[in-house]
Amino acid sequence: MTDPNLPMSAMGGGVDLSGLAQAHQQGQQQGQAPQPGQQAQSGEAFMALPDAVVNGGAAELEQFSQHSTQLPVLVQVYSTNDPDSVALTPVLEELVRSADGRLVLLRIDAQAHPELGGQPSVLALVGGRPIPLFQGNPPREQIVQVVNELIQVAAQQGITGSVKITGDQDAAASEPAPKPLPPLHQEAQDALQRGDVDAAKDAYERALRESPADEDAKIGLAQVSLLVRLRGKTLAEIRERAANDPSSIDAQFDVADLDISGGHVDDAFNRLLDLFAKTDADNKTRVRERILELFDVVGSTDARVNRARQQLTNLLFS
Repeated sequence: MTDPNLPMSAMGGGVDLSGLAQAHQQGQQQGQAPQPGQQAQSGEAFMALPDAVVNGGAAELEQFSQHSTQLPVLVQVYSTNDPDSVALTPVLEELVRSADGRLVLLRIDAQAHPELGGQPSVLALVGGRPIPLFQGNPPREQIVQVVNELIQVAAQQGITGSVKITGDQDAAASEPAPKPLPPLHQEAQDALQRGDVDAAKDAYERALRESPADEDAKIGLAQVSLLVRLRGKTLAEIRERAANDPSSIDAQFDVADLDISGGHVDDAFNRLLDLFAKTDADNKTRVRERILELFDVVGSTDARVNRARQQLTNLLFS
């Protein structure tokens, strides 16, 4: 059931949490579940967590459904194969961590927990009741509005507790403060935080124009360029296009991007290395440049990159 007080958009799909709502209602009828606000006074911390962002599955979903009688809980069902999920995650994490313990984010990997079903989406748990919020990656200002109104709606229902964020205090005390990023790098990171990958790409490109040897800018540009290339394309469309036109270099590039974003690094490299071996001389440079770009995305110290780099070298001189 959707709460009419929240500005929902792109409804539908997502995880079926009706079982949680039903269990919560049965518990209340039997006197087993706490009423909202019963255990924690307004603003009072009723539990401690190392971070306001928690990764989990079915057990954590049940646990935080109970906790939602004390404070609202965001649930992000995500997929690393979905570019919207990748772009949305840092925005949600930033908003939750800046809520001073009044909100918790539970992140669930849809691929790792298929028993929960559903597509990438964001929901809320309020008083043990699941409320669909949105799918995709809405504009940042819309997400901020939804989160703020979620906290307000929870407060109207007497759900005003909080969690104490402890963090890793020992590690924080022993580690030196991180160095500030160069201005254009910070501009790119700020753009990614608000979900603007085009602005992030532009910032990294300007950083490279100013300093062509800036390796961090090169890596950042490769990563955001992959997000830009995948934007607006679905997994099914990418796979179908590559299957229907195996000779299309662009189609094979898209599948490789998809595999990299989903963590299937070896699959991506093997696909492009096979493509390099089979393509004509005119296109070999283009394929080689894409392989090298994906090396930057994954990281030069990764063992999979080292293996693929050796295979590429062998092909170049075979």
